[in-house]
Amino acid sequence: MSAVREGLPEGRYGRSADERADRKLKIVGSVLGVGLLAVVGWIGWDYVGGQSVSAEVIKFQIVSDSEVKVHLEVRKEASVTGVCTLSSQDEQHGEVGRADFTFGQDAKRVDEMVTLKTTGRATMVELVGCQPTGTKG
Repeated sequence: MSAVREGLPEGRYGRSADERADRKLKIVGSVLGVGLLAVVGWIGWDYVGGQSVSAEVIKFQIVSDSEVKVHLEVRKEASVTGVCTLSSQDEQHGEVGRADFTFGQDAKRVDEMVTLKTTGRATMVELVGCQPTGTKG
């Protein structure tokens, strides 16, 4: 009995076209994967590390038709003065108040109650954003 060979002897005639295509796909996939990881890492680092002043509205209390008290927790570098912008809206989602509040304390975390004046009865308070205004020297 003789043995029947199914394919060509390995390594005798070089790589097949399928092997070359597989290798190219692996290289392209690796390069794209590393590129995607780099982009995601850069975006994450910029988001987490790029914000030197951030805040969170802990709670708010509607005092009257012209005033809202807001409890803010601000996180920043101790040497940085930050400004946070708050906005308030009425039932119809119209803006009835907007103000900037400055936080210059020498602390990394500041808990403060601020008063936002409004032109009508507010039903909601929103933190628009925070940004650094300068460094104390």
